Amino acid sequence: MADSNWKNIALLVIDMQKDFIHPGGPVHVIGGAAIVPNVVKAVEQARIRQIPIIWVVREHDPLGRDVELFRRHWYAADEPKPTSKGSVGAELVDGLVIKDGDYKLVKTRFSAFFNAHLHLYLQGAGINMLVITGVQTPNCIRQTVFDAVALDYHKVMVIVDATAAATPVVQIDREGRTVRSTDRKPRPKRRFPANSDDSQQFPANFHHFATIFRRWHLQVPNNSYYSGNCS
Repeated sequence: MADSNWKNIALLVIDMQKDFIHPGGPVHVIGGAAIVPNVVKAVEQARIRQIPIIWVVREHDPLGRDVELFRRHWYAADEPKPTSKGSVGAELVDGLVIKDGDYKLVKTRFSAFFNAHLHLYLQGAGINMLVITGVQTPNCIRQTVFDAVALDYHKVMVIVDATAAATPVVQIDREGRTVRSTDRKPRPKRRFPANSDDSQQFPANFHHFATIFRRWHLQVPNNSYYSGNCS
């Protein structure tokens, strides 16, 4: 039976697929491979606590008919057709496995909520807090966070060492802070012009949580902190 402290929380694992993570993949996220061990640990910790795990993946029509307009050129003849349904590139990376009781959700846009049934599933399961991992931070992670906040989820949490972007600079800037792990001293926030796209910092009820090599930190509903081994 699941611990009641964790009953309203779900873990989202976003786009941890071979086309995004493997070097040479058509939509390779350079920082993706480095976070695989921490995503694996986050999944392990969720299983121990019987936290629902939602695998959010992109799977596109091989002809690109459900792809964003600005990406459709990738699905022309002789193009790579990233994360096409049934392709090797659409598979999860090694070490991440969907098991019985997990939930797989297919999306075709940045947000896991857009034109999908994620919100209905979470409402039905009584979930009001989300922990988010995966790639990549300025696109799918950020848009999913914004939509979760707009839908009034009580807490939206990102494990910063289990998310990644194309470069460390992008990862840090999009987090809205420069601290990457709980064992480092914070530096002043970078300030952006009001008209800059990068001024869209994460909203007030967005919380940062860090995975260090050995430990996973997560705020539980009673506002205490759980800190447990990830190994």
